[in-house]
Amino acid sequence: MLTAIAITVDGLGFAAWLFLSSVGLTLIYGVMRILNIAHGGFYALGAYSSAWAIGLYATTGSPIVFSFLLIPLAALIAGLASGLLVERGVLKFMYGRDEVLMVLVTYAIFLILEDATKLIWGTESYVAWQPAFHFGTIDVFDIPYTVYKFIIISVAIIVGIALYIVLNKTRVGKLLLVVIEDREISAALGINVTKFFTVTFVVGAVLGALGGAITAPEISVSPGIGAEIIVLSFAVIVIGGMGSIGGAMIGALIVGFARAASVHLYPPAELFSIYLVMAAVLAVKPYGLFALAESRKI
Repeated sequence: MLTAIAITVDGLGFAAWLFLSSVGLTLIYGVMRILNIAHGGFYALGAYSSAWAIGLYATTGSPIVFSFLLIPLAALIAGLASGLLVERGVLKFMYGRDEVLMVLVTYAIFLILEDATKLIWGTESYVAWQPAFHFGTIDVFDIPYTVYKFIIISVAIIVGIALYIVLNKTRVGKLLLVVIEDREISAALGINVTKFFTVTFVVGAVLGALGGAITAPEISVSPGIGAEIIVLSFAVIVIGGMGSIGGAMIGALIVGFARAASVHLYPPAELFSIYLVMAAVLAVKPYGLFALAESRKI
């Protein structure tokens, strides 16, 4: 019974982190058809910005509870600045090119962002434990968990609901669906496709940075975290179906519970279990569980 509870809570916590880290990646692909390897760089920038800001705030002696507010602020600044720079400075010149070329370009950007984080913050690890420590722990059937873990789960749910409402219940969301369906017809109808691309990419970058920023208090922020998250994020969006927000949520849950189950039942299979699940899903659904329909011009 206790093992089942531990798997459930740990699975939800890991899934929430994965969803926040990968939803921006699948959003960008769904709209722009760009497999954005640079997403790992946005995650790392968010994590470093958050950890640095929280550490600096802690030295002032101010109430720790307010340090939590620095997390979304750091994600917004890091994601907005880097997203705009990458999209306006590089990607706008590459639209319409071959998808493989776009992958190579975003991979190059990822390497640049990795080096940029080292230049700005150095190669030492940052530990921003203050927000997670401040909220303390809570017992779930006598198993202690940090309250911060449930905060991350709540944030993931809020982000998922907000994206659903924006994409399905607002005029902007409906126009975005038109752009996804046919860029050329959208432009002919007077829709500013370039503006939608810019906004989508920046929102995706901010979401990636938020995934890193909100995770920073629970991990040691060090070089290489961007590469780690991009691999796991691809597993999530491939399972759920590339371009599907709902698929990213289901994919995150599947990966989260697979990892939690392996950790508690057979730890050596932790990483292997994620890719085993991905292979099993793709064997049945080659394009993922909820892949968006691809339009074909005749």
